Amino acid sequence: MKVVLDTNVLISGVFFSGLPARILAAWADSRFELVASVEVLAEYRRVAERLHKRFSSIDVNPILDLVTRETRIVEPATVPVSACDDPDDLKFLACALSGGARIVVTGDRALLRASGFQGLEVVTPREFVRRHLER
Repeated sequence: MKVVLDTNVLISGVFFSGLPARILAAWADSRFELVASVEVLAEYRRVAERLHKRFSSIDVNPILDLVTRETRIVEPATVPVSACDDPDDLKFLACALSGGARIVVTGDRALLRASGFQGLEVVTPREFVRRHLER
């Protein structure tokens, strides 16, 4: 199963416990394949570096390097601006479409409302864990 993780899910999984951390652990256990574009990876790193200033005890570089090495990196598809209320979230839909991922995991309301766009399932971390990891 191929999955795109929104920045809020990946970064929450790195810095905090809870469902996002469970999702990252499942990825590390090869329970799903992570798909990202260069733009998505850059956003992961940018946000992680910003949080690292507040939580300096967490060394984010090894985790981000692992994500970069072990993620299927794709060239994003073209997605119409009308696909999502927040144009900044289009990159996640574009990445999923071009990478063959059918699932995007997010806590972002605008992105959640885009569920169903070209058959994509956009779900919260709770829904993802319940539907795909607790089997």
